[in-house]
Amino acid sequence: MNKRKWTGSVKSFLNLFLKSNCPLCQRSAAGEFCAYCHKQLQQCQLADPSRFWDDRERVFVWGEYGGTLKRAIAALKYDGNPQLAQPLGSWLAQAWLSFPELAIDNLTVVPIPMHKEKVKQRGFNQAELLAESFCELTGLPLQRHGLERLKNTQPLFALTAQQRKAEMKDALILGKDFRRRRPRDRVLLVDDIYTSGITVKSAIETLKESGISVYGTAALATPNKSGRQPVLP
Repeated sequence: MNKRKWTGSVKSFLNLFLKSNCPLCQRSAAGEFCAYCHKQLQQCQLADPSRFWDDRERVFVWGEYGGTLKRAIAALKYDGNPQLAQPLGSWLAQAWLSFPELAIDNLTVVPIPMHKEKVKQRGFNQAELLAESFCELTGLPLQRHGLERLKNTQPLFALTAQQRKAEMKDALILGKDFRRRRPRDRVLLVDDIYTSGITVKSAIETLKESGISVYGTAALATPNKSGRQPVLP
């Protein structure tokens, strides 16, 4: 078993019996987060997670990427705390289910993939873990390998719009799950952070080229602070 996965499993097991330290502040915590950080995280939730959902973009976002939520995502991704995906994905699912006009049943959930080298280094794909927790609550089927990332892309946040497009060109292909059997339902993409939308757009185009329809995207956070619709450059 990968060392980081093993570490996360041990932490989750111990939390059943012992109070551990909150990964964000090191206070004693009965669960994944202490009471203080849990409260701070809840304050990061958007009043209207569906504000970015329309006929063009169709993006559902739980919270604003900043403050405690930014620290929680960093702790999940970079500090070896895969267990944090469970409550974070669950909160995204709870928000999703509170919009029954969006939360339809005939969907297949697909996480945005990471390159295999990055998965090897980190020990897990955080989008996959969030999607797993999301599906546990929503009851939607999960296809972990609906998409595959061929290109080990560099982080997009530091790139210009043109550089992002070039970096994501031919980066994704249809994954082994969908190569074996195409889904009958539409796909709901899941990711941790929605920024410019370039990665999501690439995923949608890859799926559509194989005749697979995408319903929309559910993301844990977005750095957009204006309340306006994120625009794909």
